[in-house]
Amino acid sequence: MNKGIMNKGIMIKRIDLNKKLKAFTLTELLVVLVIVGILVLLALPNLMPLISKAKATEAQLQLEALYNAEKMYFYTHSKYTDDITQLDFEQVKLTTEDGTANYLMDIKEATATTFVATAESVVDFDGDGEMNLWQMDQDKKLIEVVKD
Repeated sequence: MNKGIMNKGIMIKRIDLNKKLKAFTLTELLVVLVIVGILVLLALPNLMPLISKAKATEAQLQLEALYNAEKMYFYTHSKYTDDITQLDFEQVKLTTEDGTANYLMDIKEATATTFVATAESVVDFDGDGEMNLWQMDQDKKLIEVVKD
């Protein structure tokens, strides 16, 4: 028979506070977390090249934007510039300055007919001590100068 209290035609069910619920113990949860942690540590070295490649996409896109800005400046002034502020190009705040950008954009050299723009990482993605460096010229030739 259903145990409970009848109140104005509505059955109110009694709750047994001493009844144990089916659940995982703290020890079981900790064992699962340790296993997941070990699996992540095993997989991380295999994922590092993918992480570096994804970060390098940022450099490539920013260099392309800088290339387009240089081309617009060239069409207006008939020369390239080495002053990034003249290009209306805004450097996204770097991760070292509590921002989101991983690459510092710069124009290394510019003449009337040529320019070389670079994107240098400010973070060592794989911890090998080398910073990733990309460069692009007036012909939109993209080169990874230093691999990370």
